[in-house]
Amino acid sequence: MKAIVCTKYGSPEVLQIKDIEKPIPAENEVLVKVYATTVSAADFRVRSFTVPLSFWLPARLALGLTKPRKAVLGMDFAGVVEAVGKDVTKYKIGDPVFGLMGERFGGYAQYLCLSEDWKGVGVASKPNNLSFEEAAAVPFGGLTALYFLREAKIQKGQKVLINGASGSVGTYAVQLAKYYGAEVTAVCSAEKLEMVKSLGADKIIDYTKEDFTKSGELYDVIFEVAGKASFSDCIKSLTKNGTLLHDVAVPAVTIRMKWASITTGRKMVGSGPDTNAEDLAFLRELIESGKFKPIIDRSYPMEQIVEAHRYVDSGHKKGNVVITIEHNK
Repeated sequence: MKAIVCTKYGSPEVLQIKDIEKPIPAENEVLVKVYATTVSAADFRVRSFTVPLSFWLPARLALGLTKPRKAVLGMDFAGVVEAVGKDVTKYKIGDPVFGLMGERFGGYAQYLCLSEDWKGVGVASKPNNLSFEEAAAVPFGGLTALYFLREAKIQKGQKVLINGASGSVGTYAVQLAKYYGAEVTAVCSAEKLEMVKSLGADKIIDYTKEDFTKSGELYDVIFEVAGKASFSDCIKSLTKNGTLLHDVAVPAVTIRMKWASITTGRKMVGSGPDTNAEDLAFLRELIESGKFKPIIDRSYPMEQIVEAHRYVDSGHKKGNVVITIEHNK
């Protein structure tokens, strides 16, 4: 089968299409014929080895010393069940599915195998009102946003600010915060204002013209998705019982969050999501009821994977960048 293989750490050019062995499902696994995947933040970070300096050695040991241990990247996927192991009961051949590979990766291939039972990674029935490309854009960003906002226990009428509202996680965070009844302020660049506004944001701040931490406005929840705002300024912009959600907390920030939690009494959430099938099913219900949707900026065929990663590297994407996987070659 064809797969996009990351041959070493570096620029998008390290990604190459190669023939690799097609996987065979184990007794409790499904074999998925993949039609679409994405270029997620995790794919970008692993391919380019973009990690904080304090993470350098642990990341090399975890990801691979000279090249990624998981040569086939791809966190998200959508496709059709091609085969099932003898013990599989939840899915049958021909079922349209989508899901998350997590740290296993593997979505950048024509086929992948995974257990029908969710264990940090997994598969679920695809929303019936989404294409495969749209469905592939949901798991990573959607589940991350859902995890953090649930940790904040948002109440109706609370003021929520999302810094980095135009990316994959941010576009889902805006929609979910509105679903939970919050008053949402979204921070992004000027060219993305209208797109974010269309998702339901009550107020938009162009970060190139205004620093939200200098306005004197206080928020019940600040979701730091971009990772660019000053930590101390974010704390000052929280209400007395406010919550700071930090999607990209480096070790130094994690330590400061723990200390701030003790000294200020405010809630700090900086760990990544523990994903499960129930949460993805919840997002599917919201999608099918029209309350939640993926935003796709661009779609590339797998032959243009280098161009796709190059575009994500530019930092200008809105929502998600999707890769379509062909099966006629």
